[in-house]
Amino acid sequence: MPQLPEDIIDRLTQLERRIQQLSTAVNTRPALNRISGGGVEITDGGYLNVRPPDGGPAVFSVGRWSDQEYGVAIRRQTGSLALTLYNGDGTSTSQQPLRIYDAYGREIVSDDIDTGGIAKPWLNMLPPQDATTSRWPQTKATSYTTVAMSYNIVWQPVMRLLMNTRADSGTTGSVRVQVNGSPWGSTVSAGSGFDFTGAISTNFPAVYGTLLKVEIQALVSTGTGSVYAQPVLMYGRQTV
Repeated sequence: MPQLPEDIIDRLTQLERRIQQLSTAVNTRPALNRISGGGVEITDGGYLNVRPPDGGPAVFSVGRWSDQEYGVAIRRQTGSLALTLYNGDGTSTSQQPLRIYDAYGREIVSDDIDTGGIAKPWLNMLPPQDATTSRWPQTKATSYTTVAMSYNIVWQPVMRLLMNTRADSGTTGSVRVQVNGSPWGSTVSAGSGFDFTGAISTNFPAVYGTLLKVEIQALVSTGTGSVYAQPVLMYGRQTV
């Protein structure tokens, strides 16, 4: 058997070592589960479904829904819907209502796709109030007296209150508002309007979900008549 030059044997050994290294690298490459410096785009009727380990409905679905419509759905791991954004008519041009569901599949929040605004829930509105001043909440007291009071659950950090005030002829007085026992807004002279929007607490997390006590208080400064106050609007809102 002819002798092979020593350098050829060395080269074959090196080549074999490199092939082994390449094979190891291919079989141990990291999972392709991270995107850096780019994005993922799904087009042409594609969709993405994320399913729980035991199967069942996808907890997250986005993409082509039916025919030409694209939509989104989020489910709880139990399979019940939590949020949807689709119409179901199969077109790519229809308005799609946003719906949020409770744990039993009941629609609790949705938007009105015909005119805009909220479709559900139906919100309370203040009914027309008595326009006859003599029947308004009133007092003849010369120190601040609560003439009207309400309790509400705190869900939002800011409140607006609009109120009409009056005083009998020859009588002067003041009207103020107390929230949870503390002054809220400015004190107004009877006969002036009260319209104030402000935070209901300096520590909103501490009062969230608790009872909010709102009191309208009035007093007579001079005269023998009465001071009147009639709230006509009150609602909560987001931070100003």
